[in-house]
Amino acid sequence: MESHIVKILSIEDVTHNVKRFIVEKPMGYVFIPGQATDVAINKPGLENELRPFTFTSLNDWNYLEFTIKIYKGHDGVTEKLGSLSIGDELIVHEVFGTIQYKGIGIFIAGGAGITPFLSIFRQLNQTGDLQGNTLLFANHNEDDIICRTELSYLLGENLVNVLKEPHDPGIKSEVINEELLLGFSGSNINYWYICGPDAFTNAMVGHLEHIGIKKEQIVIEQ
Repeated sequence: MESHIVKILSIEDVTHNVKRFIVEKPMGYVFIPGQATDVAINKPGLENELRPFTFTSLNDWNYLEFTIKIYKGHDGVTEKLGSLSIGDELIVHEVFGTIQYKGIGIFIAGGAGITPFLSIFRQLNQTGDLQGNTLLFANHNEDDIICRTELSYLLGENLVNVLKEPHDPGIKSEVINEELLLGFSGSNINYWYICGPDAFTNAMVGHLEHIGIKKEQIVIEQ
Protein backbone atom coordinates (compact mmCIF):
# COMPACT_ATOMS: atom_id res chain seq x y z
CA MET A 1 0.00 0.00 0.00
CA GLU A 2 1.49 3.31 -1.10
CA SER A 3 2.09 5.83 1.67
CA HIS A 4 3.56 9.30 2.09
CA ILE A 5 5.07 11.03 5.12
CA VAL A 6 3.79 14.61 5.36
CA LYS A 7 4.59 17.40 7.80
CA ILE A 8 1.90 19.30 9.70
CA LEU A 9 1.99 22.95 8.61
CA SER A 10 -0.74 24.35 10.86
CA ILE A 11 -3.38 23.31 13.43
CA GLU A 12 -6.47 25.38 14.24
CA ASP A 13 -9.51 24.89 16.46
CA VAL A 14 -12.75 24.75 14.46
CA THR A 15 -15.08 24.00 17.38
CA HIS A 16 -14.54 22.95 20.99
CA ASN A 17 -13.69 19.42 19.86
CA VAL A 18 -12.81 19.72 16.16
CA LYS A 19 -9.42 20.70 14.74
CA ARG A 20 -8.26 21.65 11.25
CA PHE A 21 -4.93 20.14 10.18
CA ILE A 22 -3.06 21.61 7.20
CA VAL A 23 -0.35 19.24 5.98
CA GLU A 24 2.03 18.95 3.06
CA LYS A 25 0.64 17.53 -0.17
CA PRO A 26 2.73 14.79 -1.81
CA MET A 27 3.77 15.39 -5.40
CA GLY A 28 1.20 13.95 -7.80
CA TYR A 29 -1.33 13.16 -5.06
CA VAL A 30 -4.83 13.37 -6.57
CA PHE A 31 -8.34 12.99 -5.12
CA ILE A 32 -11.94 13.90 -5.87
CA PRO A 33 -13.97 16.05 -3.43
CA GLY A 34 -15.75 13.69 -1.05
CA GLN A 35 -12.95 11.13 -0.97
CA ALA A 36 -10.75 10.13 1.96
CA THR A 37 -7.51 8.43 2.92
CA ASP A 38 -6.18 6.39 5.83
CA VAL A 39 -4.01 8.49 8.14
CA ALA A 40 -1.49 7.47 10.80
CA ILE A 41 0.84 9.40 13.09
CA ASN A 42 4.51 9.06 12.17
CA LYS A 43 5.77 8.18 15.64
CA PRO A 44 7.15 4.86 16.99
CA GLY A 45 4.32 2.42 17.65
CA LEU A 46 1.69 4.53 15.88
CA GLU A 47 2.67 4.09 12.22
CA ASN A 48 0.20 1.26 11.68
CA GLU A 49 -2.69 2.78 13.64
CA LEU A 50 -4.63 3.85 10.54
CA ARG A 51 -7.88 5.82 10.67
CA PRO A 52 -9.93 7.10 7.69
CA PHE A 53 -10.31 10.86 7.30
CA THR A 54 -11.90 12.86 4.51
CA PHE A 55 -10.09 15.61 2.66
CA THR A 56 -11.75 18.96 3.28
CA SER A 57 -9.36 20.69 0.91
CA LEU A 58 -9.68 20.80 -2.87
CA ASN A 59 -7.49 18.87 -5.25
CA ASP A 60 -5.99 22.00 -6.83
CA TRP A 61 -4.80 23.39 -3.47
CA ASN A 62 -1.09 22.97 -2.76
CA TYR A 63 -1.72 21.40 0.64
CA LEU A 64 -4.03 18.82 2.22
CA GLU A 65 -6.61 19.77 4.84
CA PHE A 66 -8.32 17.45 7.30
CA THR A 67 -11.09 18.59 9.66
CA ILE A 68 -11.09 16.07 12.50
CA LYS A 69 -13.26 15.57 15.56
CA ILE A 70 -11.10 14.86 18.60
CA TYR A 71 -12.48 12.18 20.93
CA LYS A 72 -10.89 12.52 24.36
CA GLY A 73 -10.79 10.13 27.27
CA HIS A 74 -9.97 6.78 25.68
CA ASP A 75 -6.40 7.30 24.41
CA GLY A 76 -7.46 6.78 20.80
CA VAL A 77 -5.88 8.02 17.58
CA THR A 78 -7.87 11.26 17.42
CA GLU A 79 -6.89 12.10 21.00
CA LYS A 80 -3.24 11.61 20.01
CA LEU A 81 -3.82 13.77 16.91
CA GLY A 82 -5.18 16.47 19.20
CA SER A 83 -1.87 16.58 21.08
CA LEU A 84 0.31 17.01 17.98
CA SER A 85 2.15 20.21 17.07
CA ILE A 86 3.24 22.00 13.92
CA GLY A 87 6.21 20.12 12.48
CA ASP A 88 5.01 16.68 13.58
CA GLU A 89 4.41 14.19 10.79
CA LEU A 90 1.48 12.14 9.54
CA ILE A 91 1.41 9.22 7.13
CA VAL A 92 -1.24 9.40 4.39
CA HIS A 93 -2.12 6.44 2.23
CA GLU A 94 -4.08 5.75 -0.95
CA VAL A 95 -7.24 7.65 -1.81
CA PHE A 96 -10.66 5.97 -1.54
CA GLY A 97 -14.31 6.89 -1.18
CA THR A 98 -17.61 6.68 -3.02
CA ILE A 99 -19.37 9.85 -1.81
CA GLN A 100 -19.03 11.96 -4.93
CA TYR A 101 -21.25 14.66 -6.39
CA LYS A 102 -23.68 13.37 -9.01
CA GLY A 103 -26.08 16.28 -9.31
CA ILE A 104 -28.29 18.68 -7.37
CA GLY A 105 -29.73 17.24 -4.21
CA ILE A 106 -30.21 17.24 -0.46
CA PHE A 107 -27.13 16.67 1.68
CA ILE A 108 -27.78 15.11 5.11
CA ALA A 109 -24.90 15.30 7.59
CA GLY A 110 -24.62 14.15 11.18
CA GLY A 111 -21.89 15.95 13.14
CA ALA A 112 -18.42 15.24 11.72
CA GLY A 113 -20.17 13.59 8.76
CA ILE A 114 -20.08 17.07 7.21
CA THR A 115 -16.43 16.62 6.18
CA PRO A 116 -16.87 15.10 2.68
CA PHE A 117 -19.55 17.68 1.96
CA LEU A 118 -17.21 20.56 2.87
CA SER A 119 -14.90 19.64 0.03
CA ILE A 120 -17.82 19.09 -2.36
CA PHE A 121 -19.43 22.44 -1.49
CA ARG A 122 -16.14 24.29 -1.86
CA GLN A 123 -15.60 22.73 -5.29
CA LEU A 124 -19.16 23.48 -6.44
CA ASN A 125 -18.82 27.07 -5.25
CA GLN A 126 -15.56 27.41 -7.18
CA THR A 127 -17.19 26.14 -10.39
CA GLY A 128 -20.44 28.07 -9.89
CA ASP A 129 -22.57 24.92 -9.50
CA LEU A 130 -23.57 25.10 -5.83
CA GLN A 131 -26.96 26.73 -6.31
CA GLY A 132 -29.94 24.45 -5.78
CA ASN A 133 -28.26 22.16 -3.24
CA THR A 134 -29.50 22.03 0.35
CA LEU A 135 -27.77 20.86 3.54
CA LEU A 136 -29.63 19.37 6.52
CA PHE A 137 -27.01 19.45 9.27
CA ALA A 138 -27.81 17.56 12.49
CA ASN A 139 -25.94 18.49 15.66
CA HIS A 140 -26.48 18.42 19.41
CA ASN A 141 -26.31 22.20 19.83
CA GLU A 142 -24.90 25.38 18.28
CA ASP A 143 -21.40 24.80 19.66
CA ASP A 144 -21.08 21.60 17.63
CA ILE A 145 -21.72 23.13 14.19
CA ILE A 146 -18.52 22.67 12.16
CA CYS A 147 -17.61 25.59 9.84
CA ARG A 148 -20.90 27.30 10.62
CA THR A 149 -19.90 30.70 9.21
CA GLU A 150 -18.53 29.28 5.97
CA LEU A 151 -21.53 27.03 5.41
CA SER A 152 -23.88 29.96 6.01
CA TYR A 153 -21.93 32.01 3.46
CA LEU A 154 -21.91 29.21 0.88
CA LEU A 155 -25.48 27.98 1.25
CA GLY A 156 -27.45 30.88 2.72
CA GLU A 157 -31.05 29.84 3.37
CA ASN A 158 -30.26 26.39 1.97
CA LEU A 159 -28.37 25.58 5.17
CA VAL A 160 -30.80 23.98 7.62
CA ASN A 161 -29.30 23.42 11.07
CA VAL A 162 -31.20 20.74 12.97
CA LEU A 163 -30.35 20.90 16.68
CA LYS A 164 -31.43 18.35 19.27
CA GLU A 165 -30.75 20.54 22.32
CA PRO A 166 -30.18 24.15 21.18
CA HIS A 167 -28.92 26.72 23.68
CA ASP A 168 -31.09 29.43 22.12
CA PRO A 169 -34.63 29.10 23.54
CA GLY A 170 -35.93 30.60 20.32
CA ILE A 171 -34.71 27.63 18.28
CA LYS A 172 -36.92 24.58 18.05
CA SER A 173 -35.50 21.29 19.31
CA GLU A 174 -35.69 18.74 16.51
CA VAL A 175 -34.04 15.80 14.80
CA ILE A 176 -33.99 14.70 11.18
CA ASN A 177 -36.96 12.37 10.81
CA GLU A 178 -39.35 11.27 8.06
CA GLU A 179 -41.61 14.27 8.56
CA LEU A 180 -38.75 16.72 8.08
CA LEU A 181 -37.36 14.84 5.07
CA LEU A 182 -40.77 14.69 3.44
CA GLY A 183 -40.83 18.48 3.42
CA PHE A 184 -37.74 18.52 1.19
CA SER A 185 -38.73 15.72 -1.19
CA GLY A 186 -39.66 17.71 -4.27
CA SER A 187 -39.71 16.42 -7.83
CA ASN A 188 -36.56 18.41 -8.66
CA ILE A 189 -34.45 16.53 -6.10
CA ASN A 190 -32.35 13.98 -7.94
CA TYR A 191 -30.01 12.80 -5.20
CA TRP A 192 -29.83 12.43 -1.43
CA TYR A 193 -26.32 12.43 0.02
CA ILE A 194 -25.83 11.04 3.54
CA CYS A 195 -22.79 10.98 5.81
CA GLY A 196 -22.45 10.48 9.56
CA PRO A 197 -22.04 7.70 12.12
CA ASP A 198 -23.26 4.30 10.92
CA ALA A 199 -26.42 4.40 13.04
CA PHE A 200 -27.25 7.86 11.68
CA THR A 201 -26.65 6.83 8.07
CA ASN A 202 -28.72 3.66 8.42
CA ALA A 203 -31.58 5.60 10.01
CA MET A 204 -31.55 8.23 7.24
CA VAL A 205 -31.53 5.59 4.50
CA GLY A 206 -34.47 3.88 6.19
CA HIS A 207 -36.41 7.15 6.43
CA LEU A 208 -35.80 7.98 2.79
CA GLU A 209 -36.78 4.57 1.52
CA HIS A 210 -39.94 4.70 3.64
CA ILE A 211 -41.02 7.98 2.05
CA GLY A 212 -40.48 6.56 -1.42
CA ILE A 213 -36.94 7.62 -2.38
CA LYS A 214 -35.34 5.11 -4.76
CA LYS A 215 -32.09 3.40 -3.75
CA GLU A 216 -30.29 4.72 -6.82
CA GLN A 217 -30.99 8.26 -5.63
CA ILE A 218 -29.27 7.72 -2.27
CA VAL A 219 -25.50 8.34 -2.13
CA ILE A 220 -23.60 6.96 0.88
CA GLU A 221 -20.12 5.63 1.57
CA GLN A 222 -20.03 2.04 0.35
